[in-house]
Amino acid sequence: MTDQSETKGKGLNEAGDAASLAALVSRATRAGKGAAPVERWNPDHCGDIDMEIRADGTWFYMGTPIGRMPLVQLFSTVLRKDEDGKTYLVTPVEKVEIRVEDAPFLAVELAVSGTGDDRRLTFRTNVGDVVEAGDAHPLRFVLEDETEGLKPYLLVRGRLEALVARAVMYELVELGEDIEVDGETMFAVRSGGVVFPIMPAAELERLSA
Repeated sequence: MTDQSETKGKGLNEAGDAASLAALVSRATRAGKGAAPVERWNPDHCGDIDMEIRADGTWFYMGTPIGRMPLVQLFSTVLRKDEDGKTYLVTPVEKVEIRVEDAPFLAVELAVSGTGDDRRLTFRTNVGDVVEAGDAHPLRFVLEDETEGLKPYLLVRGRLEALVARAVMYELVELGEDIEVDGETMFAVRSGGVVFPIMPAAELERLSA
């Protein structure tokens, strides 16, 4: 195992393995008690790092899957997506770009409470975030032109979203109802007093034919 002393003085993009990178992040941010205040930090951009988050939620570092969930959870606390559309690991002194195939997080569980305007949809992500859809955490739905497949996304924090896993998406669609939005009948879901349109009801009827 890498001695932590070996990583002192190194930057994030110089860590030799996931464990030594985690040691750097932990020392730089005192991470481990929820997401770090990355939106308030303005460090230098120090290049990129060989880290990728795949569409299925698997994290890779230097071409190897990160199998230890505590490491993944630690890295997730210092993620930030900037106005340039790129995603970074951020500490108070540096930020490094990582690759994200789709969304950085995956919503893997849904809890439903209440009905009608009082309905609340609460999601758990693969890294342990618990987020209730509403004004602060909107849902958006993308219909892929190539496959006509539906991809729901939930805003978790900052500009970081969770792709709703397919099994959870089916649960979500089961809660859909026809609601008039700006004069058009939309197939939509409600949460926290907010209506989130999925698609025009006529389009759903066409796809279901």
